[in-house]
Amino acid sequence: MTQAVQAYSYAGHSVLADGRLGLSTSGGTALSGPQSHPRFFSGLLTQAAPAAAGLLAVADVALTRYHQPRPGWTRDPVVTCDGGRLRFESFSACGGVYARLDVVALDGDVLDRGTTNVDVNGPLRESLARVGGKDPLHLGVGPDELIVTTLDGAVVEKKVPLPSRWLRGFAEVQVMAAGWDLRAELAGPQAVRFLRSLPRGARSRVWAVPAGRDLRLSSGATAGGVCLSGTGRVATLMPLLRFAKALRVYGPRDGSSTASAWELELPGMRYTLAISPEPARGFSGEGQVLDDLATDEAAGDADVVGMLLNFEPTVELGLLADRAGLPIERVRAALTQLGTAGRVGYDLHEAAHFHRELPYDKEQVAELNPRLTSARALVRSGAVRLLPGDRAEVTTGGGVRQVLVAEGTCTCPWWYDHRGSRGPCKHVLAARIAARATLDETGHAPADGPAAEWPAAHGLAAEPAQ
Repeated sequence: MTQAVQAYSYAGHSVLADGRLGLSTSGGTALSGPQSHPRFFSGLLTQAAPAAAGLLAVADVALTRYHQPRPGWTRDPVVTCDGGRLRFESFSACGGVYARLDVVALDGDVLDRGTTNVDVNGPLRESLARVGGKDPLHLGVGPDELIVTTLDGAVVEKKVPLPSRWLRGFAEVQVMAAGWDLRAELAGPQAVRFLRSLPRGARSRVWAVPAGRDLRLSSGATAGGVCLSGTGRVATLMPLLRFAKALRVYGPRDGSSTASAWELELPGMRYTLAISPEPARGFSGEGQVLDDLATDEAAGDADVVGMLLNFEPTVELGLLADRAGLPIERVRAALTQLGTAGRVGYDLHEAAHFHRELPYDKEQVAELNPRLTSARALVRSGAVRLLPGDRAEVTTGGGVRQVLVAEGTCTCPWWYDHRGSRGPCKHVLAARIAARATLDETGHAPADGPAAEWPAAHGLAAEPAQ
């Protein structure tokens, strides 16, 4: 797996002293542009104990490898300030669990809006674990808020190997979550009872099935149920149960995936876990972004849409479409494109996207979507032949693959293994790219013919078959 080494440089350690929590920041992006150590917020967290526990939970996810556990590198959480809340995000080391803490119980000054990484170190973890229900907690996000005893402000630097799947995972989660619905909502006592009834085995799979105002467990797929594959992957919810006001469960509206999201309502904040379909499957390989990324307009539209994002609490698609002068579907595809750079996420509670700027150098992350790269290479080489009846043949070294373009089916082994559950295969993607390229001005495709015969007329560079 390709990895980029990301260096986090902090002006000092994050600390908690005398009821003042100072989170040290690394490089990031603010409204005023890129900054080495941006400052976002200074003030009180009006719900200190759940905030401390929630921040610990996000940091614990970043530290954990749920699939084949073994010691790994600590990855520092990402924090975004949108002017009304702080969003802390992380991914598990295995890429199969996404965590986010949205803190809205703030009483202080918003100094700027933007995104950065924050240092959550061992001593800070110990201090946060001791925060009690009536303890004051003043939060400063930025180096100027630190209570540091050094005279010269020594820099704390971490070099962390970040697999490309982390960045791909952020993109996949926001696309998948946009297709999920609220399936159940439990009040605090029922939520506590249900979560504590889950099997303890880390690899156990259960279905949560709505039953009145409660949820019951089922060992098999049930209509209306939400799957939790790997019950041990929601372990970070357990320390938060003493604060739980409600539990909301989200799942795909069409039942096409066994992924799910679990959201705890806490006093003044929400803690959300998104769980991949299987413990061995990270979000990065789900392939749900590929159709949007394959469109010719996506990259250009993303440039336009990206300039309109302004760290607003929610991204309203209709308003964004009006501002950009684009149809809604093209705006969605543009947001997917921006998601591959970590620039947008999706809030299930708000049912809306939100803006962030992950502090990664995109140029260091190699080939984030190899299936799409392979599909474009097939089109360029003239390997795609469009046939009547919305069919296509794709010639590869492994033989000729028969594709139903709209249905997205293929005769390749990869499609038979996954049957669309992990996005389209490279042959389906290639056929769809070629089909779009052949549309004439009236919106009709040629009845037959190899893609290599007409690419120049449609902006594709034809290459001889290899």
